[in-house]
Amino acid sequence: MKLIIAIVNKDDSSLLTSHLNKAGFMSTKLSTTGGFLRAGNVTFLMGVEDERVEECLGILEECCSKRTQVVSTAAGNHADQFFTSLPVEITVGGATVFITDVEKFIKM
Repeated sequence: MKLIIAIVNKDDSSLLTSHLNKAGFMSTKLSTTGGFLRAGNVTFLMGVEDERVEECLGILEECCSKRTQVVSTAAGNHADQFFTSLPVEITVGGATVFITDVEKFIKM
């Protein structure tokens, strides 16, 4: 058994939850915030049998699309206290996935 920890954009979480449920995957969702964009994410925790890991990864890939977004960054001179906002195009979405071995699984 594996523990899959998947961090996804909050905009992708409803579709992902629906597809995971249809495929019979159980998950726990945690509301999280990314450090760089300070944007909302959802972290999924899933216990998955070894033979179904690739199926689960396929669903993650299908539901969590990458897209570009323009964000404003502060730039300026600290001495003069003058700041301006610069638009920067970044990639958001997709999923960050960690897969670890589960030594023991107990459901009470």
